[in-house]
Amino acid sequence: MGPSIRRSVEFAGLALTAVLAVVMIGFVTVESLRSLAVGEFLYGQFITTGRWMDYYLGTNVFSHGFMWRSMATTVLIGIIAPVVGTYLVHREMALIGETLAHTAFAGVAIGLLFSTTTDWDGSLLTAALVVGILGALGVQWLAERTNTYGDVPIAIMLTGSFAVGTIIISYGQGLSGVSIEDYLFGSAAAVPTEGAQLVVVQTIAVLGVIAITYKQLLFITFDEQAARVARLNVTGYNTLLIVMTAVVVVGAMQILGVILVAAMLVVPVAAASQLANSFRETLVLSVLFGQISVIVGYGLSVHQSLPPGGSIVVVAIVVYLLAIAASSRSAALSMH
Repeated sequence: MGPSIRRSVEFAGLALTAVLAVVMIGFVTVESLRSLAVGEFLYGQFITTGRWMDYYLGTNVFSHGFMWRSMATTVLIGIIAPVVGTYLVHREMALIGETLAHTAFAGVAIGLLFSTTTDWDGSLLTAALVVGILGALGVQWLAERTNTYGDVPIAIMLTGSFAVGTIIISYGQGLSGVSIEDYLFGSAAAVPTEGAQLVVVQTIAVLGVIAITYKQLLFITFDEQAARVARLNVTGYNTLLIVMTAVVVVGAMQILGVILVAAMLVVPVAAASQLANSFRETLVLSVLFGQISVIVGYGLSVHQSLPPGGSIVVVAIVVYLLAIAASSRSAALSMH
């Protein structure tokens, strides 16, 4: 495939992804406005369109609002997870997503304990987000003290947070009807309205921050020491990146579950790295491969009644293997 054709294909893929994302954000927005007459009308139009889609496709998916909500969450996670993951992979921080997923699980456990022992009726995702961000700052603090994003601070936070989560869940078992398995393994039917709204806000915020700080994050990704010499606020940008990772992880755990959430941060990026000629192209291809993974995996999970997280990750790994087969060389990425 020639360079011009390749760029055209990538541009077309990004355009389709953008249109799909806008539609999904539109649905979540409309659903949140159902208390208004215009919101209820537009919501009905989505459902009517879904019924026609089900009729022609022979499915029973698009006529249900909760499935649209679940699909919206999946599509948006398929965009922002690879975007953030591209920076993590090239900074050799691939396991940080797994660490923060376990931290978010501890947040769910803490939120569950509070909701069952006090009058607090907040969302468990809010608790997961708060604890996840605190965990990200904790990892950053440990990394600064040890001068590295190595295995030691990551292992301490991963095992420690999961240990806290399991203790609290064991202590409060039977106090609530919440299914912890949905948080561990993900569920296509368990995405609440506030969960989808959270992912929409996360998507807009993460993409906006990446667009604004692209050059700075790129600089510290490839040459952190030179960035320090240039008086760039390396600590601040490192903190920003790890906090964005925590935010993405909390949103993604609704579909992928705690156990598999890190895969969407890593596998599409690994596939893109096999074919890309630059960091920017890796970013583009990782989003496209992420979309292929979530759409095909989600469709497979619905059609075969399989867990969405496992289906999406398996498809992502297949895409990775195909990328390896298609790649005829191994070259260093150019920094642009």
